[in-house]
Amino acid sequence: MKNEIIYGRQPVRELLRAKRRTVHSLSLFQTRKPTQELAEIEGLARKLGVHVNFVQRQQLDQATDSRNHQGVMVDASAYPTLDFDDLIASAKKAGNSAFILVLDHLEDPQNLGSLIRTAEAIGVHGVVIPSDRAASVTPSAVRASAGATEWVKVSVVTNLVRSMQTLQKEGFWITGLEAMNDSKKPSEIDLKGPVGLVVGSEGSGMGRLVRETCDFLMELPMVGNVTSYNASVAGAMAMYEVVRQRG
Repeated sequence: MKNEIIYGRQPVRELLRAKRRTVHSLSLFQTRKPTQELAEIEGLARKLGVHVNFVQRQQLDQATDSRNHQGVMVDASAYPTLDFDDLIASAKKAGNSAFILVLDHLEDPQNLGSLIRTAEAIGVHGVVIPSDRAASVTPSAVRASAGATEWVKVSVVTNLVRSMQTLQKEGFWITGLEAMNDSKKPSEIDLKGPVGLVVGSEGSGMGRLVRETCDFLMELPMVGNVTSYNASVAGAMAMYEVVRQRG
């Protein structure tokens, strides 16, 4: 698989800390007085036996096609996804607290990264995304997550509906975020047991078959004049409702 260039202090730091990828090299902005963050990143890389290059800022600008690299870049192996069956087995170790986030064809890597960042913060046990017509865990998503992707188990599946049905057979109750006539308020849905939470795409929400496969539909309260929440915001609010109910 093709290597990836990951840059930015927080994404690179978390990549090195998580130790899930093979890191081929680390490039640091050459300066007489490195910041504490850059010194920590260098130390992490050296402990892993990673070759460290000291380069000029212009070299980092060119290599990353950006000026937002914050003086650090790694050349690493591709993002490591997990087989869906292994993800379920891992999540089920949490018993009634098992929590899987299902993303139905999100297209924006910024939203994907943001949702994964929230998922990691609250202890979601896995994220499921479709293999086609959807954002994947690219370097852009890694940066949007501030490196949280490096700690989260992500499975890429070819058939989202079939995967949801498998989760249901394994004891998960699936709740989808969608405002429909039969949608329930968050407080009306029991989210204390094994949960699969579905967040739809930015434009059209959940697909029909995905929506029909859900056990419940959840509608988030709105009192303003806009008609919908951003996908990553809605997903974050729903995830924290799970946390709230579980105390």
